[in-house]
Amino acid sequence: MSKLDVEGNKLTVLSNNLIASWTMLTELIASKNLLNGMPETIGSLSRLIRLDLHQNRILSIPSSISGCCSLAEFYMGNNALSALPAELGKLSKLGTLDLHSNQLKEYCVEACQLRLSVLDLSNNSLSGLPPEIGKMTTLRKLLLTGNPLRTLRSSLVNGPTPALLKYLRSRLPENEDSEASTTKEDLITMATRLSVTSKELSLEGMNLSAIPSEIWEAGEITKLDLSRNSIQELPPELSSCASLQTLILSRNKIKDWPDAILTSLSSLSCLKLDNNPLRQVPSDGFKDIPMLQILDLSYNIASLPENPPFSSLPHLQELYLRRMQLREAPTDILRLQQLRILDLSQNSLQSIPEGFKNLTSLTELDLSDNNISALPPELGLLEPSLQALRLDGNPLRSIRRTILDRGTKAVLKYLKDKIPEN
Repeated sequence: MSKLDVEGNKLTVLSNNLIASWTMLTELIASKNLLNGMPETIGSLSRLIRLDLHQNRILSIPSSISGCCSLAEFYMGNNALSALPAELGKLSKLGTLDLHSNQLKEYCVEACQLRLSVLDLSNNSLSGLPPEIGKMTTLRKLLLTGNPLRTLRSSLVNGPTPALLKYLRSRLPENEDSEASTTKEDLITMATRLSVTSKELSLEGMNLSAIPSEIWEAGEITKLDLSRNSIQELPPELSSCASLQTLILSRNKIKDWPDAILTSLSSLSCLKLDNNPLRQVPSDGFKDIPMLQILDLSYNIASLPENPPFSSLPHLQELYLRRMQLREAPTDILRLQQLRILDLSQNSLQSIPEGFKNLTSLTELDLSDNNISALPPELGLLEPSLQALRLDGNPLRSIRRTILDRGTKAVLKYLKDKIPEN
């Protein structure tokens, strides 16, 4: 079962055991009931994308919510929340958070790490906001009306969101350099030691320009995170890590596609190369990593070949191609039958192929910030599997704003109704 809808009953409780057993759930709707709490086992729903509990009597969100790592839309309006758990900040996929009409006295700093596009805090008891909200630059809509905000001018509260965020950023203390006394070498040694038991090695953000030789002594590592460094090329020794399943190289200075290394990494299931100055992916660049399930090439502008051979990745489940100057969706994507998440945001797409209707495993499709003026009605056939369709920042003239504002379900239904009958 992937969807449970019990809206508008008189439920006072959701059973812990039942929720824990529904691990395949992607959508849970229990709004307009008499619930006074959320089950502690909610965190076992790691595939949950949409959680709607608005109009209940819920007093708190359990810290186990951090287990809902796929959550994209969370509706908690019209409840009795007085505080938020810090763990909310761990929901890295969350795009919409609706907390209107509760009793919140503050918005916790940890939740400022979220990459939200919509945050509704209207009709609460907020007297101020943490300046860290200013760092939430993905926010398109921050709703604050109906709060006793004493520290913010009403022109800011009711004005455009970017202006409010800019003001809040100006209230942040100057970044103090809190350089730890531990040396980089100590950190690398500690990380390598840990990896012997965990089989995972993270050297993220250590300002490395080359990969330290200690890595090759770390034994059979399955996950290597080298993100946020200044690495320009990968050493041949990396080929010896035959059991490597996850390789994260985000935010480095890698210019050339590492095909010599990938030839030896046939077990690789996750490759992240986003935010590198990659010149060009070779036309046969994926042939040595056929087991890949997650691929992120975002922000590598114009690095894809003419017809990228995604079909040589038959097991691909997540594909991120954000801001790559794509003018059209690569046709090979249509052959990825197991694809669950597809991110084509911040490109120059003008249309979406009708063939997207065949991507029946798709649960998330991000088309935001393109030049799309119309969508093929056949996209509506992806309901109910498609849970999150992001369309902000497109000149969509064919769909009324009121429908777009009602979210994915409403848009898909509208499109489906537009399919001409035979």
